[in-house]
Amino acid sequence: MSEEKSFTVTEEDAGKRLDSYLSEWVSSSRNAIQHQIENGFVLVNGKEVKPNYKVRVGDEISLFTQDAVPVDIEPEDIPLDIVYEDEDVLVINKPRGMVVHPAPGNESGTLVNAVMYHCGKELSGINGEIRPGIVHRIDKDTTGLLVVAKNDTAHLKLAEQLSDRTLSREYYALVHGNIKTDQGTIDAPIGRHPKDRKKMSVQKNGGREAVTDYVVLERFGTATLVKCKLRTGRTHQIRVHMNYIGHPIYGDPVYGVKHEEFSLDGQLLHAKKMGFIHPSSGEYVSFETSLPTDFERILDIMRKKTHQ
Repeated sequence: MSEEKSFTVTEEDAGKRLDSYLSEWVSSSRNAIQHQIENGFVLVNGKEVKPNYKVRVGDEISLFTQDAVPVDIEPEDIPLDIVYEDEDVLVINKPRGMVVHPAPGNESGTLVNAVMYHCGKELSGINGEIRPGIVHRIDKDTTGLLVVAKNDTAHLKLAEQLSDRTLSREYYALVHGNIKTDQGTIDAPIGRHPKDRKKMSVQKNGGREAVTDYVVLERFGTATLVKCKLRTGRTHQIRVHMNYIGHPIYGDPVYGVKHEEFSLDGQLLHAKKMGFIHPSSGEYVSFETSLPTDFERILDIMRKKTHQ
């Protein structure tokens, strides 16, 4: 641990909460500052305090940082479909079947292994580890856009946008059945399934807030193509929500139907659009990618059947 910055509280700032005070002086979100305070990386007059400590005139505040060390993940030369890249961010079009982060049973061949190889030392050092700044994740068999932060500042600013819901994400999904309404909102809390801990489910009592907006793009009688926009980012959110309203996603092995009419390798769910405020320029940037070929193939079949 090494000292990064120090501050002396003036009369103008006296009475402010410590986390609020620091967030005005450093390029970190208030949530990130709270995490640092709670983990002993902020001292007031040489002592640890709580995030809600009210600063006083003359307080000497020291902000420390961990010396980043390489994380124990092997870089792998895996091709990446890079939509955009600069010194702060990397926007990737993730293929079906690729796990985002190493985990038991998937220690290699992940997006993180690939990013480690591609970026080398240009990576985030948040939490004391040199690692890709995975700001959000998408499921193994969900395809589409995902943003990676290449440094701490970018990571914190993107994470803050994810938290305050200004990082926009739109998904396309092909679901079973005919959704009669042209658009709607699914507001249903999500938590761990009470009987199967590997699954998520809508919770009547408990769970975390989960809100998904959807718009019907195309109807095929027995199926509907929808655009879903996330207001929150819960695990398996769109998959759980669409199943909850009686329209599970085609190819979903967990929340879908038992007998599919097509042979699919995973759910037809694609992160098609993404937008966020660039961490350096402050300008809003947006990206879009085409549907994968297997998704388009099924849509073509559906369209031909509909117009027969």
